[in-house]
Amino acid sequence: MVEPIDGRFAVARAAAREAGALLHAKLGTHLAVRSKDVRSNLVTEADTQSEALIRSMIGAAFPDDGVLGEEAGRSGRDSEHLWIVDPLDGTTNYAHGYRCFCVSIAFARSGVVEFGIVYDPMATEMYEARRGGGATCNGAALQISHHDDLRDALLVTGFPAHKVDDPRGNLRPFADFMQRAQAIRRDGSAALDLCYVAAGRFDGFWEPGLHAWDIAAGMLIVHEAGGMTTDYRGEPASLDGGQIVASNGKIHNAMIETLRPYA
Repeated sequence: MVEPIDGRFAVARAAAREAGALLHAKLGTHLAVRSKDVRSNLVTEADTQSEALIRSMIGAAFPDDGVLGEEAGRSGRDSEHLWIVDPLDGTTNYAHGYRCFCVSIAFARSGVVEFGIVYDPMATEMYEARRGGGATCNGAALQISHHDDLRDALLVTGFPAHKVDDPRGNLRPFADFMQRAQAIRRDGSAALDLCYVAAGRFDGFWEPGLHAWDIAAGMLIVHEAGGMTTDYRGEPASLDGGQIVASNGKIHNAMIETLRPYA
């Protein structure tokens, strides 16, 4: 007999691959693109089609489960079993043909994320983690980096879709880290940034203004790879907390010292 989590995990993997294939096929084609609340917060027809595909596959297998998706909001009758879906993380990149984007699917039971999957269809990399079971990319175990000095660290961040002078922005922390870290990147996909921390490609990541669908899968992947996530105060990160710091753990205190004034 297939355990409930095993069955859902299999559906999530299949849905991530199919949604990723859809995004790959539509990349570079003429897409309908519109802004949401501000000009920099985009949604394309690929976002909505990807989410519809994922919801359809979940619904066919587990019709009572709840689903929280970036584009269509929350649905489903079962509040104890919740899928958290970002059908296209990195929409602005995607709309411009910049090949840094992914599909992110997580599943939570009674508020605890049990597994997370992030699929990068351009690199054909499938990042996976199950609570207590470690984290992998295409089946190979992920391992955080070894750097223990912020001066040697490669960091990554993102900027929320708000006005530049919004206090929730990220310009001042970015400037602070430019003076303290070895280098900083801005790739435009929080889910992939978290996976790259888990894979040891980045030493740390921070970003304000995020939502559950941006980080649910990636947070678990970081933890299962041996990394650490908190808010700017160093308290445990929550899915609806709006800000996150993720690292290899070794530079985490130094990152918090930099970010605490902006908490």
